Amino acid sequence: MGQPEQRVEGAGPFTTRLTWERPEGERVVWDSRLARRRGTLSVRGPGDTVDRPSPAGPEALLRLRRLNVVASCAFIIGGALFALGAAIAQFGAGDPLLSAWVYFAGGLFFNTGGYVSLLQVLNAPRHAPEGRFLGTADWRWWGYEPMRLDWLSTFVLFVGTLVFGVNLLDSFLQGLTTQQVNRLIWTPDVIGCLLFLISGHLAFVEICHRPWPCFRSRSLGWWVVAVNQFGSVLFMVSALAAFSRPATGSLVNVDIANWATLAGALSFSIGGVLQLYERPQAAPARPAGRRARTRAAP
Repeated sequence: MGQPEQRVEGAGPFTTRLTWERPEGERVVWDSRLARRRGTLSVRGPGDTVDRPSPAGPEALLRLRRLNVVASCAFIIGGALFALGAAIAQFGAGDPLLSAWVYFAGGLFFNTGGYVSLLQVLNAPRHAPEGRFLGTADWRWWGYEPMRLDWLSTFVLFVGTLVFGVNLLDSFLQGLTTQQVNRLIWTPDVIGCLLFLISGHLAFVEICHRPWPCFRSRSLGWWVVAVNQFGSVLFMVSALAAFSRPATGSLVNVDIANWATLAGALSFSIGGVLQLYERPQAAPARPAGRRARTRAAP
């Protein structure tokens, strides 16, 4: 039997979709986001009118499902806390330090969500050259794979959450001059927002298989990316409005800064809720006494 023909799609050096046309007439599609979020390949046999999913083994699906729950809940809670911090700052409910502490707690959840998103990439099932899933790989806490677009997108997101952490820690400093505020608090804020925007654009490239965004209203993954990117845009608007004028020390616009933060944070919470549903189906139970890793074949 001959080797399957392969078609490669993506942007630049990045591959985001592979299609194998097998000699027997079966078509198998590996989609980067579908594989790492749902743990499936798409298969269409001769005479089929729709694609059918071909899942990875139960161990891989269970792993992806758990990671998805942790990442989703982290972004839901982190976004809610950021929205609460913005509301406290806007309506003056309590000491300004209260808002800073709420933001800081929210930032920890964003850190968690960013890191677990990276773990989703590192521990997703891999495909074999002939268009089948390999067995479940060993668990990894870290990996360096810059030529994978999904890794690059989630890595930039994670770094963005860490930079936000610098901004949130520096916000506790007292007695700063206007120049110090802009350098220690505002600059990390803008850099973090920029990294979020870059990560969101790379996520669009992964889903659209081309360098520019697309519109795919029937794709849940597209809506997750779009809602989160909208939140990133609002965060950037908030950061620009929070610049302190050197002459007066006042912010460009306090109301815009607070309301944009609140709306952007709620966008990330909504994105987290949507992500809860972008998950593998429940993994079938393994037979008792067996620990062999399962190889799923279309």
